[in-house]
Amino acid sequence: MAHIDVTDLQYFLSDGTQLLGGATFKVASGSKTALIGPNGTGKTTLFRIISGELAPDEGTVNRSGSMGIMRQFVGQVRDGSTVRDLLVSTATPELARAARELDAAEAAMLGSEDEKIQMAYAQAIVDWGDAGGYELETVWDEVCMAALGVPFDQAAHRAASTLSGGEQKRLVLEALFAGPEELLLLDEPDNYLDVPGKRWLEAKLAASPKTVLFISHDRELLNNAATRIVTLEPGHSGATAWVHGGSFASYVEARVERNARFEELRKRWDEEHAKLKELVTMYRTKAAFRSDMANRYNAAQTRLAKFLEAGPPQAVPLEQNVQMRLKGGRTAKRAVVVENLELTGLMKPFSTEIWFGDRVGVLGSNGSGKSHFLRLLAAGGSDPDREHLPVSALAAAPAAGKPGAGSSPQPPGAIAPVEHAGTARLGARIRPGFFAQTHHRVDLQGRTLLDILHRGDEHRSGLGREAASGALDGYGLAGQAEQRYESLSGGQQARFQILLLQLSGATLLLLDEPTDNLDLHSGEALERAIAAFEGTVLAVTHDRWFAKSFDRFLVFGSGGAVYESTEPVWDESRVERKR
Repeated sequence: MAHIDVTDLQYFLSDGTQLLGGATFKVASGSKTALIGPNGTGKTTLFRIISGELAPDEGTVNRSGSMGIMRQFVGQVRDGSTVRDLLVSTATPELARAARELDAAEAAMLGSEDEKIQMAYAQAIVDWGDAGGYELETVWDEVCMAALGVPFDQAAHRAASTLSGGEQKRLVLEALFAGPEELLLLDEPDNYLDVPGKRWLEAKLAASPKTVLFISHDRELLNNAATRIVTLEPGHSGATAWVHGGSFASYVEARVERNARFEELRKRWDEEHAKLKELVTMYRTKAAFRSDMANRYNAAQTRLAKFLEAGPPQAVPLEQNVQMRLKGGRTAKRAVVVENLELTGLMKPFSTEIWFGDRVGVLGSNGSGKSHFLRLLAAGGSDPDREHLPVSALAAAPAAGKPGAGSSPQPPGAIAPVEHAGTARLGARIRPGFFAQTHHRVDLQGRTLLDILHRGDEHRSGLGREAASGALDGYGLAGQAEQRYESLSGGQQARFQILLLQLSGATLLLLDEPTDNLDLHSGEALERAIAAFEGTVLAVTHDRWFAKSFDRFLVFGSGGAVYESTEPVWDESRVERKR
């Protein structure tokens, strides 16, 4: 069986910042260990060190067993990769190398009859077979059937970009759990999965004998799947690790008690330190007038020196001070009116009214049309007035399916047009604010956070450096002020998107999987901000914990029907019964 033993890991970024400051923990054989912590504390970097991709500046990593890895980018593949490429990424280094050599030899064969090229191709086939490639293709056949419903030979050369994020995740996870590797490193395996997919993942984790270390911010998944939790805790000299030996159900209480103990120990240490300094001062004063006090003065100095050499107890871990303040404003009573709306090829016509102040969870399986619905509203609806249009850099092209719809002179941007029939109208004084699930914002690419806030746009005034720095600090982003948007971690990009919503004065929040990359503290801060928001909220989510904070739900059923529910509906069979 496999295990991981991490000892006193230290890692410095290229600018000299210490990211890891002596992280130490163990992942026991067969355990399902979750790695959590605030965004930007180094979880993915730690994974790269454990995998051998990065070398630590200090410390060691010992592990046993063959290893399979799910990288963070899975679910966001938009390049020329194929399904076969995704599956190869889960294979051992030897098999991956043999696959690349076979691909290169096969490409060279096209249009060439050179004997050497043909011999190289024949050798590549032999090497692929010797490495176990054909046996692995048998496994991949089962994997493709389970994840995509088609055999490997039909799916192999399909572009990975044609798969949804959930399909990409499911494909790679199926391959890793079916593969021979004894140790799995899974970076955000639940992102992009719908709730049935997350329940499948929970069942796989419970049934698998493999040792698994996974990064996740999904509180329900942590509660149901993790047998122990490692927390990366930020400090002044980099992050350290705290291990909670139980499940997430007891984690929060254990953490509160631990921090309370640290506070009490530090308080006692400070009190003892003050007493010793007073003692030294007293004997120094007396020794100036009485020679018989010199020995006592020296003894007090020695005692203080030993006390300081031993050092204070462990400091209470730094907590992120993320303060999200979504303001909003009064609007018409009917915030959104939908009449016989049909998103072409995705769902059947439906009608609904969403009122000012509603908190609506938009639920359904992957590919059912939820994100398309939010994008249509984010672009101002089917026939938007000027007050409903997004900022110019995000403006959609004329909405397909309704003549004249979206006929603003603003150029095409990040919000793609949505083909539809029927109408979706926004009420008076509604200003839509859109949170993109993939965080892909063409209007923010190549720009630093300070630059974005300084320039402003049609809906928010530009901020001076001091005001912009203060706004970033409230979202835990002060240290990233000079970084470009695309260089941020997923969680940092999510927090910055929410900050822009705050500054824009949006009165209708359209949030597409907002908690996917947020750490636990930031997710809770978002929940509090939504609760205090004066306006209307629609959120697409597969986060079962987050969904508890909503009061009504719009369910996109797998058969294309859309209906309302007062409770979250996650089970597709239940969706069909509700119809």
